[in-house]
Amino acid sequence: MLSRKRADVGAHFFKEMMAMKKDRYIYWATTGLIAALMLWSSYNFAFNEEQRDAFRHLGLPDWFRVELTVAKGLGALALLIPVVPSKVKDFAYFGFGLTFVSADIAHLSSGDSRWLILPHWTFFGILVVSYLYHHKLERTRAGGGAAPRSVLG
Repeated sequence: MLSRKRADVGAHFFKEMMAMKKDRYIYWATTGLIAALMLWSSYNFAFNEEQRDAFRHLGLPDWFRVELTVAKGLGALALLIPVVPSKVKDFAYFGFGLTFVSADIAHLSSGDSRWLILPHWTFFGILVVSYLYHHKLERTRAGGGAAPRSVLG
């Protein structure tokens, strides 16, 4: 009877570990995609002349392009660096979500094709998955006796 209980406990522990591993993979895959997109976007905003023209087309001032470049770079780093506090990561998630929605409003207001919003909503969905798994892993880590902190994997 005792060995059966041990086997059940071992099987349960193994299942939980595999589920946590899956959760970590989903978190890092979605977070990596968002961070890569934001870093790539930040780089293009800074160095690509076509992006400067796109901001002019949308009626946005050049200082906003510079501000968005810095914010996207810092936000991507906040999501990627494990020791960044969860509240800072939440600000980055909110900022990126606001960026996707605002980009759609700007494109639609300037007469651009409605098809331009499809990629933004796809990335918004990926952002939501990353956010949900970030908090799921935070709760798991906090429940394991450790103090809540960023996801180390």
